[in-house]
Amino acid sequence: MASPFPILSNASAVPPPSAHPRPAWLRVKYFGGPNYQDLKRIMRTLDLHTVCESARCPNMGECWEHRTATFMILGNICTRACGFCAVPSGKPLGPPEEDEPERVAEAVEKMGLRYAVVTSVNRDDQTDGGATIFARTIEEIRRRVAGCRIEVLIPDFRGDWSALETVIAAHPDVLNHNMETVPRLYRRVRKGADYERSLELLRRVREQAPQMATKTGMMLGLGETREEVLSAMQDIAAQGTHILTLGQYLQPTPEHLPIERYVHPEEFAEFKQQGEKMGLKHVEAGPLVRSSYHAFEQEEAARS
Repeated sequence: MASPFPILSNASAVPPPSAHPRPAWLRVKYFGGPNYQDLKRIMRTLDLHTVCESARCPNMGECWEHRTATFMILGNICTRACGFCAVPSGKPLGPPEEDEPERVAEAVEKMGLRYAVVTSVNRDDQTDGGATIFARTIEEIRRRVAGCRIEVLIPDFRGDWSALETVIAAHPDVLNHNMETVPRLYRRVRKGADYERSLELLRRVREQAPQMATKTGMMLGLGETREEVLSAMQDIAAQGTHILTLGQYLQPTPEHLPIERYVHPEEFAEFKQQGEKMGLKHVEAGPLVRSSYHAFEQEEAARS
């Protein structure tokens, strides 16, 4: 079916979005109420990082006011320098902090969470990429907060499948690994990663833990075509993946990759429809959608 929306393969043929005001559907409401302030206090008191802050998520105010946040473990310096990501990159200041899993679990308890999301920077300097800390964090949350469901958003561990098995063995409820973009743009967008390796990671989780929900996400607006998006979605569905998130890429700073175009909400709705036809159990798609946005509802939809 031909798309009514012009997704151009040559993005330079149109003026860049920076030349135009941000469209109305990308306006973010400000939230800064008591829950937001309380969550911020808990994070600072326990010396924890969140991807909400480090990645400059547009939904941070809304999510924090509703007492949900994504914990970022293994420090706040990433060993890769992806063109889209606002998390600082460079050489980590030291090894992972051994007490971090306990501090995350304490924060989950103090926040009264029933659904916790844990992600990390890339730690290519570590033998297991930080997999052991991921596993211990899952175990500590389970020990301290009975009944809390846990989603982890993991790196690719450079294809170290024993590291992946370490995380799987800790039994998170949802295992998420983001594809981020289409194959043609990988070298520019996602340095140090490999499209086929990320697909294999999703496939291995489904083979080794068929009861575990698998999830991935992509950003749109980096110059991909409609056909490339649909092809990547088909690849993702072919791995047996349950949940897919699609959102608008937003340039964190002028030094990051430019926005090639703003994707209209109706296009996101079309991709959602197409993805569910492909067999994905749930597709969360919209301009402000991020990997952990409405994560609890996504997991419930995938289980239904």
